Order: sequence, then C-alpha cells, then structure tokens
Amino acid sequence: MEIQLVRHATLRVEYAGLTFLIDPMFSSKGEMPAVPNTPNQRPNPGVELPLSVEEILAGVDALLVTHTHFDHLDEAAIRLLPKHLPVFCQPPDLDKLVQHGFEQVIAIEEEYTWQGVHLHRTGGQHGTGEIGQQMGPVSGFVWKRAGEPTLYVAGDTIWCEEVEQAVTAYRPDAIVVFAGAAQFLTGGPITMTKEDIVHVAIAVPDSRILVAHMETWNHCLLSRRELNECLQEKQLSERVHVPQDGEIISFH
Repeated sequence: MEIQLVRHATLRVEYAGLTFLIDPMFSSKGEMPAVPNTPNQRPNPGVELPLSVEEILAGVDALLVTHTHFDHLDEAAIRLLPKHLPVFCQPPDLDKLVQHGFEQVIAIEEEYTWQGVHLHRTGGQHGTGEIGQQMGPVSGFVWKRAGEPTLYVAGDTIWCEEVEQAVTAYRPDAIVVFAGAAQFLTGGPITMTKEDIVHVAIAVPDSRILVAHMETWNHCLLSRRELNECLQEKQLSERVHVPQDGEIISFH
C-alpha cells in the first residue's frame, strides 16, 4: 500500500493493485474565495498543486469523495475528472454527484465490495453544536482486503464517539486524519486539532497515522510545525507522520 498526499485532503491511495483518488481538489492557488466568517481572510487554496492534474489522474481506477464541500471536490475537479470512473460516496451526496455528470456513482450505506476490496463507511462529526449541524453529514471510509493492511480515512471530523468506534471496530494498520483545526469566528474546531490527533494515537497504539488537510485552506489554523512540536513532546513522532504535499508514504 502506498499513500500520496497530493494537497489538503486530496490523496492517491495504491491499494491491492488499484489506485483510488480521494477528495480531488484541483484549483490553482488563490482561485477560490476565503471561507466567510473565518480568520485569515485570504483566497483559497493557499498553495499550488505539487503535481500536474495529468500526473494526479495517471492510472486512477476509482474516485472516493468523503463529502462534497468545495475543499474536497471543487469546480476544477468536476470539470477535469473523467466522468466514467466509479465514484464512491456517502448517500446524501449521490444526487449531487450524478448531477455533476459522473456516470458510475456508488453511495455506500454501510459497506460495498469492489474488485475484491471491501469498503466500509464510518461516521464522524464535522464540528460541535450548531456549527457541526450546519456543516452537514460527513463520512470516513475503511479499506479491507485479506493480505493487505487495513486503511481508515477518517474524513472531516473531530475526535468523537464515531471515530472511537471506528478505530475500535476495525483496528486499522494505517489511519489518515484530516486536521488543521479548521475554525470559524465562533464555535469550536470542525477538523482535528493536535489534541484530537493525540487521542487517535493513544486509542490505536499499533496504527501508523498520517495527517492531511493542513496549510492549504484559510481557516485551518494548525500548522505542521506546531503539530510536529506537539508530537515530539508526546513522543509520538515515530508513529504519526505529517507529510509534505506530494510526499509518498509506503506501507509494507
């Protein structure tokens, strides 16, 4: 298994001989406006793609969209993605993806097997209180196949009961968390904070954890440097990796 962090939440996952592209967001630096009612009112995304769109799409067998917020599926990606590829998603996003012209949209209620890979959908909380409700439903996904590592991509969620249940049930070998401690001017964080990531690491002491969703979107306030300092202090640096954009991580 190989995981490449492209940028933000966009990942290329090589799993059981298949290539999955997760949460494609292809906009050029500064092409989209800042999220309203947030700190750091600068345009999004804050950095360029580290690869060309052609390189990102090379050999992709399927797409997976955790949810359809603009930083996980943008207009550039909708325009450039091949519409014949299978797209896996959460049930609330089915109609929207069909309207975008995708020809094979598969909403996963609980689990779905494709090309011998078992995909399981998990829950999450995209924040707390009223803001969490306004952010709408979000999902994580688990990849399983005999003889392969179990992978859990948690999606846009904070540490919560649903994430705890997922890591307890699946005991994943590898976990990708979406961090950045994204926040509005009011309310709490809507993606994982450094404290949340420590919770995940403690809950699954045998898992390797990759941290994505950082230093790209204007309201993501947690930096890689601050997170790495926390991980060193908690003696978690060997298990929790904060990749740079474009970096490939191999699991054997």
